[in-house]
Amino acid sequence: MAQAARKSASKTAGKPKALSAKQQVALFEDMLLIRRFEEKAGQLYGMGLIAGFCHLYIGQEAVVVGMQSVLEKDDQVITGYRDHGHMLACGMDPDGVMAELTGREGGYSRGKGGSMHMFSREKNFFGGHGIVGAPAPLGAGLAFANKYQDRNAVCISYFGEGASNQGQVYEAFNMASLWKLPVVFVIENNRYAMGTSAERASAETEFYKRGVAFRIPGDEVDGMDVMAVREASHKAVSHARAGEGPYILEMETYRYRGHSMSDPAKYRTREEVKDVRDHRDPIELFRKVLIDAGHADEDQLKAIEKDIRARVAKSAEFAQESPEPDEAELWTDVLIEEAGQ
Repeated sequence: MAQAARKSASKTAGKPKALSAKQQVALFEDMLLIRRFEEKAGQLYGMGLIAGFCHLYIGQEAVVVGMQSVLEKDDQVITGYRDHGHMLACGMDPDGVMAELTGREGGYSRGKGGSMHMFSREKNFFGGHGIVGAPAPLGAGLAFANKYQDRNAVCISYFGEGASNQGQVYEAFNMASLWKLPVVFVIENNRYAMGTSAERASAETEFYKRGVAFRIPGDEVDGMDVMAVREASHKAVSHARAGEGPYILEMETYRYRGHSMSDPAKYRTREEVKDVRDHRDPIELFRKVLIDAGHADEDQLKAIEKDIRARVAKSAEFAQESPEPDEAELWTDVLIEEAGQ
């Protein structure tokens, strides 16, 4: 059954199916939800309600929303620590995500994972991971399980351009290519890693070429254009689903905030950030596309904005009202004992 599906996928690897006006507006709504959620998370962090590290996704919304738009129900997502946007794009409840950020019982990991370690088996979201580069080998492992079990599923493994210099990434590339694993490696190139520009840290700054030595094809994509992301993602996912092995997508994107909430981002100028906000913002660019195409008008988009702000405010209220985990939670999810032992 899965083999037949893979053959079918190989025959339909052209452009993705055209989206209706309603579906395109839904992409806008998804990006706006991520933006407003992350802004609220930044506020809660400033109020001391979120502790530890907090890496915001503001500016990169088109990448995950465009990618998610071509995935099927059983496809999997795994990513690094800039992960809140990925969770929301997978359909995880903002209430549960915000509650986890604040370390509350109502969170996806019952308050024990925090920003970097949330999971949802129901949504096939296999985490945020704090170890730099970890999504590559872990994603290859998920893809190996898909192939071993003859499941018609593709794993999407996200990591940044800084993480792409880690050795484990290349081990994963090699194995994924040798075994033709159904995995798409998405390199979110936001230009600065933790705070060092790609030009200063990487001998090869065209990251989509990083798979050449392993015979993995790759494409460079405008990660600020959600429809460009959707088209490239469809090509890559179809390639992997057809049994042709891994694919690399380099998403040229940009984060507006620092690497984390503690980063003053002095390695770039305010003028640079403003220029991207003014001319390449993924949400504003797509807003114009929708209006110019007649898919939505300003009043409709303002109503969506109002609804999303209310939804995000509700998630913040839920998080603050949810109790902290009981001390007994320290002993849960630590050990699985077989029956009779």
